[in-house]
Amino acid sequence: MSKTYQRNATTANDVAVPETVTVAMAEIAEDMREGLLALAVGTGLQVMTALMREDVVALCGPRGKHNPDRSGVRHGTERGSVTLGGRRVPVQRPRVRAVDGSGELAVPAYELFSGTEILGRMAMEKMLAGLSTRRYRLGLEPVGAAVAAGAGAMSRSAVSRKFVAMTETALGELLAADLHDLDLVALMVDGVHFAEHLCIVALGIDIHGVKHPLAIVEGSTENATLVRTLMVDLRERGLDVTKPILAVLDGSKALRRAVLDVFNKPVIARCQLHKIRNVRDHLPQRLRGPVERRMREAYHADSALHAQALLEELARELDKTHPGAAGSLREGLTETLTVLRLGVPPALARTLRSTNAIESMISICRDHARNVKRWKDGKMAMRWCAAGMVEASKQFRRVNGHLHLQSLRDALQQETAETVRPTCHDETVTAA
Repeated sequence: MSKTYQRNATTANDVAVPETVTVAMAEIAEDMREGLLALAVGTGLQVMTALMREDVVALCGPRGKHNPDRSGVRHGTERGSVTLGGRRVPVQRPRVRAVDGSGELAVPAYELFSGTEILGRMAMEKMLAGLSTRRYRLGLEPVGAAVAAGAGAMSRSAVSRKFVAMTETALGELLAADLHDLDLVALMVDGVHFAEHLCIVALGIDIHGVKHPLAIVEGSTENATLVRTLMVDLRERGLDVTKPILAVLDGSKALRRAVLDVFNKPVIARCQLHKIRNVRDHLPQRLRGPVERRMREAYHADSALHAQALLEELARELDKTHPGAAGSLREGLTETLTVLRLGVPPALARTLRSTNAIESMISICRDHARNVKRWKDGKMAMRWCAAGMVEASKQFRRVNGHLHLQSLRDALQQETAETVRPTCHDETVTAA
């Protein structure tokens, strides 16, 4: 018996493509001319429409068949929009009303795709990356001419509103974060200027070596009252200020005073890089290199006593010719040797002997705000700074030498046990 019938049947099945698939293939072929992303978008919109249709069937049952257990009835369609590639795209959304007349029922697929959270997050990411509101459209992914023609939510004002809303959310979350479970070993505080506005920011390093943006406060100058406000806010949000902590500061008296006022057992460590820069500023160009080299050698000495002897010898040599440099070198000299005195291993000491960790975060904040030409008020500065801190935290890695943080905690405990703070009695009397 001939098997020609099998070949004929196979050919017939190959040719007989359902009409709905033919339409879809024609649309896909049109999208292919505009690129792979446009193809994916066109296909995705068809899938979304199919999902909404399936949700309607789940609520109302199959069309044309009576279903006594249905929870809703079809109520036509209306214009809606979904979020796609940083824009709002118009779609026809199905409507379903409850059988008991209590109101309209939500279509789960449409509720999912119509959310605006992704839209706001994308607007914030684009602007933090340096894209202005005027050029927002240029930074969006291509979705095809037909889809892009009807898209919205891309005007300057719409993008600006989304960015303001997202940065306000970032600021609110940063200022309201619960710190009860945070076990800090080190704290860094520094300031960043946005035009005439100064934002004081705090960065913490926990016992596992993870860095945490902690707080932000805005003012015009780096004064003790402003910094104390930031420290008190950390305490009120649950940060344990009774444990010994290493406070790495740049030498500001206001920062030092605020830390001593709020924390029970702080150990102050002055940034060695700031000290080197301060001394260099008092020297002529020909001496800056040799003096910096000798200071760096002292900071890498075997012990704090040896380092102090080397620095004091350098200060004596500078006394006659450059007394300003000598005075700057002696000011806070012992606090620049705190990390060395605590016996911090070199891997961890590289992080704690300077304020580079928090300055790196501040640098990211400045970089994100580089395109801002007009700062309206302090709230705007805080929003941009908070958004930059959140973005910076996504790039954080655990500090080098984090396995030695427990030994640092032990050394801090011993250091604070041997040191009696002279201000404790005065503070107790004042509080009473």
